[in-house]
Amino acid sequence: MLKTRFTEMFGVEHPIVQGGMQWVGTAALVSAVSNAGALGILTGLTQPTPEELSREITRCRDLTDRPFGVNLTILPTIKPVPYDEYREAIIESGVTIVETAGANPADHMPHFKSHGVKVIHKCTSVRHALKAQSVGADAVSIDGFECAGHPGEDDIPGLVLIPAATRQLNIPVLASGGIADAAGLVAALALGADGVNMGTRFMCTQESPIHSEIKKHIVASTEHDTALLFRPLRNTARVAANEVSREAIEILTSGGTFEDVRDLVSGARGRTVFENGDPEAGVWTVGLAQGLINDVPTVDELVRRMVDGAEEVIRGRLEAQIA
Repeated sequence: MLKTRFTEMFGVEHPIVQGGMQWVGTAALVSAVSNAGALGILTGLTQPTPEELSREITRCRDLTDRPFGVNLTILPTIKPVPYDEYREAIIESGVTIVETAGANPADHMPHFKSHGVKVIHKCTSVRHALKAQSVGADAVSIDGFECAGHPGEDDIPGLVLIPAATRQLNIPVLASGGIADAAGLVAALALGADGVNMGTRFMCTQESPIHSEIKKHIVASTEHDTALLFRPLRNTARVAANEVSREAIEILTSGGTFEDVRDLVSGARGRTVFENGDPEAGVWTVGLAQGLINDVPTVDELVRRMVDGAEEVIRGRLEAQIA
């Protein structure tokens, strides 16, 4: 069994976290992750209202008696989001772990702390991680350049970013981006991390709510099949390479504005990808880790083979190389 500061602080068996993913982090997947001994994270804004989030938390609690958390991503949006109301729904539901992302969580921290909620803040740079620590985050998840979604603007891969962060931080660090197997877990621990945070790998599990055709598409894809969207706007997002993302990138590279690509990149179109199984229907996020994914196991099988495989690597291959 792998014990780290993270497993001890957050009361989980394994140092593996399923990060919040829009349209993906629902009760069925999250409960399966937590039942497997890892930490599942519900995606708060996948639920259309705070009331729906409360109901999804209840559904998750009905499916698992183990720890799980809720993601609250705080970003500017076209339609204003009642973040305070989502926060209160999380607190009132008795959730004790929250993953924050996007903006500085300082305004929300006193509310979470006063109710005994532990906060993991997702960051893309050491400076942001240090800021999160200074405002009271209990742990940070560091997204390397390999990650799906928003990798920041520094373009620093995990092999450098993770040890750069762990050398300066006093709180537990989760490595995120490009991790999909036992070797990635061992590498993260060797770099000083206290665990790993995975998104794309958990998308390709039996319990993941996305369409089976999208899971097959990820398995068939390689590390070359992603694209970086919104670079000219300095709001980079790693997404699947398809006709929609290529068109949006061409428009922006040619001097276009967000308004010129709004319809192409809308979240509604992205959601239909996961619901209907057409990878060309819209823009959707996926990480470089898809190049390491070649099957669609159950969550329990994935977690078990990662942990067992990590112990085998540490006790077997690595020890055998010591003269």
